[in-house]
Amino acid sequence: MSEVSARPSLKRRVTLLMSALVVINIAVWGWALSVFAGNSLMLGTALLAYSLGLRHAVDADHIAAIDNVTRKLMQDGQRPIAVGLWFAIGHSAIVLIAATTVALAASTLSDFEAFGQSGGTIATIVSASFLFAIAIMNLIILRDVWTRFRRVARGEPMAEADADMLFSGQGPLSRLFRPLFRLIRRSWHMAPLGFLFGLGFDTATEVAILGLSGSHAADGVSLATILVFPVLFAVGMALIDTADGLVMLGAYEWAFVHPLRKLYYNMTITLVSALVALVIGGIQATALLAERFGWTAGPFRYAAALSEHFNVLGFAIVGLFVLCWGASFLLYRWRGFAAMEARIAKPGAAG
Repeated sequence: MSEVSARPSLKRRVTLLMSALVVINIAVWGWALSVFAGNSLMLGTALLAYSLGLRHAVDADHIAAIDNVTRKLMQDGQRPIAVGLWFAIGHSAIVLIAATTVALAASTLSDFEAFGQSGGTIATIVSASFLFAIAIMNLIILRDVWTRFRRVARGEPMAEADADMLFSGQGPLSRLFRPLFRLIRRSWHMAPLGFLFGLGFDTATEVAILGLSGSHAADGVSLATILVFPVLFAVGMALIDTADGLVMLGAYEWAFVHPLRKLYYNMTITLVSALVALVIGGIQATALLAERFGWTAGPFRYAAALSEHFNVLGFAIVGLFVLCWGASFLLYRWRGFAAMEARIAKPGAAG
């Protein structure tokens, strides 16, 4: 009963969130059009900044972080619709700070770029460490879920808590890893993580260069005008990151309706999540080693190349998760697990 009433509420919240983001995107574009009216060069630069934000939102590290935190919060009993938005807000803050700094002190851009290099190392270490930790915890979850699913498939009774063992506080592994999971307990906790992920200044430097190019293209361009570029970048990234979080939420909504379904879906998607986190974290760490030590042989060369195309990996990861969702839904029905749901729901009916 509460399930039915919760769905319209969730749909309403999602509709309001996406509508607000679309309105904000339109409003920012209205600002850009009013500021750059009649200046095709500046409008072209604005379009480029916006497209960079859309593209950066599907970087593989964004996708992996948003997916894993969405699933973690759902395990905690929440229905988080703004995980991607808060991640983008934190990430955008560093872009706005960097763009403002460069616009105010163009003469010290070389110093800024030097800090950008050390910031890139910090961001890569933070990102890779976070993904490796997530991968380890996913593998622990996978082991527990697989054991419990096999017991239920053999006909043993199950409780709702079986699907949430790791997060319900039972067992030594839960107590060991609980502090790390506690770091992110609400959607807005993603903002600091997004900020840390943005310390690399790879995207911030792109936007800063766009701002400087614009200021040289037209004499006397004010700081407020130059900031149109990073704001366009930020709203484009927020729109796509939020949509990604909602895609993941939709997939998990189906899975979390019934304890058995939760077990089954967790078993498949947790394996994929662990592999994705390991691969992306491994690429980041290997590419960092290649950059710092000049290693170009074998895997270091491939990792460096892949790190330059994280947006392509991001699209592939989103597609993989959606494919797993669809495959899980079909296999769940084909293998007869839907009928098992009814048996578990009415244990006294067997007979």
